[in-house]
Parts: sequence; C-alpha cells; structure tokens
Amino acid sequence: MNIPFYKFDGAGNDFVVVDNRERGWSPTVDQVAHLCHRRFGVGADGLMTLDPAPDGFDFEMHYYNSDGRLGSMCGNGGRCIAAFAHLLGIGSHLRFAAYDGPHTADILTWDGHIGLVRLGMRDLLASAIERVLDGWFLDTGSPHYVQRVEGLDTYDVVQCGRQLRSMVDVFPQGTNVDFIEDLPDGRLAIRTYERGVEDETWACGTGVTAAALVSGNHRLVARGGDFRVDFDATGDAFTNVTLTGPVALNFTGEAPIQ
Repeated sequence: MNIPFYKFDGAGNDFVVVDNRERGWSPTVDQVAHLCHRRFGVGADGLMTLDPAPDGFDFEMHYYNSDGRLGSMCGNGGRCIAAFAHLLGIGSHLRFAAYDGPHTADILTWDGHIGLVRLGMRDLLASAIERVLDGWFLDTGSPHYVQRVEGLDTYDVVQCGRQLRSMVDVFPQGTNVDFIEDLPDGRLAIRTYERGVEDETWACGTGVTAAALVSGNHRLVARGGDFRVDFDATGDAFTNVTLTGPVALNFTGEAPIQ
C-alpha cells in the first residue's frame, strides 16, 4: 500500500508525519526505519503519527526514532506536529497527548509553509537536575546529558556524544548528549547527539530546553536555527516552560509501505 505523508522540519530536525486519525496504521520497526532512511526512503530524523484524540485533547502524538523504535518526547517533533494539525484545520491553539503527558502548542505565525510555533513543555523539579561527570543530567521529556565545552564549532560531537551515550554504568537507559558554549552576543550555542538517530541532529527541542534550564539562558542557537525557551524559576522548580522556534513544511508525497 501507499501511505500519504508530509515532510516537516523544526530548525533542520526533520520528520515524516502521517495523519493517522482514520487510517489506524501501526508502523513496524522496519517500516519506520525504511521511511526515515536517507538513501532508500524519504529521509528523516524520525516519524510521527497524528492519532485520534483522547478525551480532552485535540489529537495524540506518537513519535518514532529513525531506527524504527518508539521514542520518548520530541520537542521539535511536537512543534512540527502542531503545525501539521493547524494545516489540517484542527486549530491554532492546541492541546495534545504525548509520551510524557499533555502538551499545549500555539501557532504564532504560519504562511502555509513556514511559521513559528511555541510548545508548552512539562514542569521540572530543580532537584531532578543531577550533576554527573562534567555536566548535568535531566529529563525534559527525553533524557539529556548537558556539558559545556570550548570550540563547539569544531568539536567532535559524534564521537564524544556516542561515547557518552554508551556509558551504561552512568546512563543505564541511554541518553541524548548536548554540548553547549556561550557566544559573545549572549546566546548559548548547542549541538546535540541524539540516541535513536545515533548521530548529530541539526536541532533537538528537548535538548535546547534542557540546556536553557541548566544555564539560565533563554536564547539558544542550534545548527538549524534560533530558539527561545521561557520558564519561571521558583527555586525548587521550573514551571511554565515553553519552547519557541521555526517550523517548515518541506514537501508532501506518498510512499510505498511493505
């Protein structure tokens, strides 16, 4: 069979997205991995299905890593699927269910192909941020290890990220790895090695959020674009956390599914 899809990216973090409200498609590991393959498939960092809405929600988001396995929360994916829901006519202020619980999303601008989307992230206790190795470990919907480095532009993110991601004695469930560096203009630069993709991605929404919380910097720049993370820090918790950044619809098509 052929399945219609939309290709989105959030600051270069790209996804295959499928309207699954009536299709009832349960993708297999092989199907997802094939669609995400950059030589034999559509090519993407992950695949998402927009599924029927549970009570009190506009839809449900299911996210799959490019290795084909069901993933945890994806911040850029959440912003892209919100833009997709807007494109489908579901709304511009949205509430949806995801791996880590309920999320809200607001379409701030949208011209049919490009826009700015703000995603509500979950609250986090300050005590849940652990000092580990030379950095911090926290879960912003997905687990992240954040470490400051020098010379981020030329840093070997893939090799160093892969080594840290594989330290099962420190991170038994694995982790995403974020490297950060302060920029002269006051922004925080970030590069991320993502588990499930097993490579550097051009942006990672939960990673950007994690880096903002540990650094206190609201303005961040990834390889694929700029972000803003807003939050209230009360001393013992981070609340009202939002992630704002660009979203683009790249193209649409149909792909054969075996």
